[in-house]
Amino acid sequence: MTFTRTSVNAVVSPEGSLEVLSQDEVNRLKDTSSNGHHEILRRCALAVLSCGSPQDDSQALLDQHPDFDIEVLQQDRGIKLRLTAAPAVAFVDGQMIRGIREHLFAVVRDLVYVSNEIDQNPRYDLEDSSAATEAVFHILRNARVLKTNLSPNLVVCWGGHSISREEYEYTKDVGYHLGLRGLDICTGCGPGAMKGPMKGANVAHAKQRTTQRRYIGISEPGIIAAEAPNPIVNQLIIMPDIEKRLEAFVRLAHGIIIFPGGVGTAEEILYLLGLLSSRENQQHPLPIVMTGPESARAYFEQIDAFLVQVFGEEIRHKYRIIMNNPAEIARYLKTGIEDVTHYRCQHSDAFYFNWHLKINPLFQQPFHPTHEAMSQLQLHRNQPTEELAAQLRRAFSGIVAGNVKASGIQAIQQHGPFELKGEPAIMASLDQLLRAFVAQGRMKLASKEYHPCYRIIN
Repeated sequence: MTFTRTSVNAVVSPEGSLEVLSQDEVNRLKDTSSNGHHEILRRCALAVLSCGSPQDDSQALLDQHPDFDIEVLQQDRGIKLRLTAAPAVAFVDGQMIRGIREHLFAVVRDLVYVSNEIDQNPRYDLEDSSAATEAVFHILRNARVLKTNLSPNLVVCWGGHSISREEYEYTKDVGYHLGLRGLDICTGCGPGAMKGPMKGANVAHAKQRTTQRRYIGISEPGIIAAEAPNPIVNQLIIMPDIEKRLEAFVRLAHGIIIFPGGVGTAEEILYLLGLLSSRENQQHPLPIVMTGPESARAYFEQIDAFLVQVFGEEIRHKYRIIMNNPAEIARYLKTGIEDVTHYRCQHSDAFYFNWHLKINPLFQQPFHPTHEAMSQLQLHRNQPTEELAAQLRRAFSGIVAGNVKASGIQAIQQHGPFELKGEPAIMASLDQLLRAFVAQGRMKLASKEYHPCYRIIN
């Protein structure tokens, strides 16, 4: 192993176990053509190795490490990874940090599994709703996330990576009170509101001498390159796209907490409330809390006002807003999860994967945010609530892509901002909400000037 001031060359063995790869699998991971997986592996690996970096621009991260490369080596006893010019922050005294090594091989595991068992498997017609759910299930099972011997205790925490220090400390306090009550944490695995709850729960679990601690991080290739997994994540899963990532969250969740965030968090809220607005899911218990410190009250008032303006007053029945009270939130989630447990027992549904939740195919079909696709979104109220929520979710997904995903950033650079148009009242509410996000520095990391990747057409 050789060192420079900022980079390391190394050959790394798996942490834990990884199945031997076939020669075809190795070749696809090496293939630099558009059909190969090398570039996506390179981007994801660099993000994992840069854990702790404040960077949220995948291209800027690559520009900082232009010579970085990764190669899969097939050997008789398994595989190894050869890293060239890897960020030195991933190593201590010449050895890769164990958690980073686990994350690195989780990336390889999931890229290979999705390619072999999902993309190239005729069994999965991903246009079919049940087949898409089966794909989500099998990816999670292959990652060994589904635990059949545990009672419901998994809280999914959503929120932004670009939050204030006060908001971050608050997420830790909430996570701490969740951990004291034996609840595990699942997040999008990045920094900010995705890291804080895990950090707080980790301290509480240690105090309670909890031996089995789950800090599950769920990402997807376009996001992980901009939001590297935080070091507390001990089970990392890379879903193939944002739609399957969101479905994985709701299928695993026994309760959901929403912290302050930006467009990504708004996308998650619309996805969740769209599902729960479906007639088939009306009776399905799932405790949902929006929360933050008192200083974030205006943020949630804006979110709440937007939801009511677009969907009507009845939407408020699907969530609670509890400000500045971590202990009350933890008690509310604990009680709500008891209701979830009772419901699952009554309906013979698994504790570890919510099969009974019905998901409209509009929420499952991958949305590719081109300029044409964004301009053709149906943003009007002359459609069922869940379908309007699905269309708005896609609008926010496109803005996320324009903010942080390499493909979205490139499209904006080439063709200018996305254009969004629709019913005037909805567009006015959307414009007001997005302007508030920009003013509060919730679009990108707060240290950066934000240039909108969208334009509202009234």
